Amino acid sequence: MNQASYVARRGEIEHYFDRTAAKAWEVLTSNAPVGRIRATVRRGRDAMRHTLLSWLPEDMRGLRLLDAGCGTGALAQEAMRRGAQVLAIDLSPTLVNLARERHAQDLLTDPTLSAKGGSITFLAGDMLSAEHGEFDHVVCMDSLIHYDTPTIANAVEALTQRTRGSVLFTFAPHSPLLAVAHAMGRLFPRSDRSPQLAPTRKTTLHVYIERAVREHGWRPGRMQRVSSGFYTSQAWEWKRT
Repeated sequence: MNQASYVARRGEIEHYFDRTAAKAWEVLTSNAPVGRIRATVRRGRDAMRHTLLSWLPEDMRGLRLLDAGCGTGALAQEAMRRGAQVLAIDLSPTLVNLARERHAQDLLTDPTLSAKGGSITFLAGDMLSAEHGEFDHVVCMDSLIHYDTPTIANAVEALTQRTRGSVLFTFAPHSPLLAVAHAMGRLFPRSDRSPQLAPTRKTTLHVYIERAVREHGWRPGRMQRVSSGFYTSQAWEWKRT
């Protein structure tokens, strides 16, 4: 991985989610009314989260999960409900604090949340840091979509080195429609733009990842694309055999 390039890009993403768009993401990930476009994004994210959770064990008691790019913590909470010990990490301290506050409130109002002994540790930081230890499963929901193909592959490789079961991640699939959406996004004032997505060709990404992890016993599994208005993302499962 080109570490300097990765760190620079990571800084741009952190700045956007922690400062520019924190309030917008707080609203988007709540039940508050939103406009038509953001409603399609909310539906898409809900569908993607459901897809990724469906690829994890129903009973996660005794299993450790890394929610890499946890945002406001919705996926982490569902994994905890299954009994997982979750490390929920995000670049944005603002979103992590919001996730922590929502989780504390949910624990007060929903006693079944911790019925299977699960827990969540929230942390602001780099999802790829080796200091986080080892995991049974890793989920990267839309946390790699702003990076180019080699960086995504290198990130997946780094995560597989510390994972016993599966790594689930999403990428922005390359398509003419998505290219048009990106071009339209450039029409917004610079201060309102999110970091540009990096459209990725599945075949190229497959080559990069397989080259890095195949000899260590990892193979591709399920794949699912979710499209909802202005939200398009593709989930991919990699499993240790």
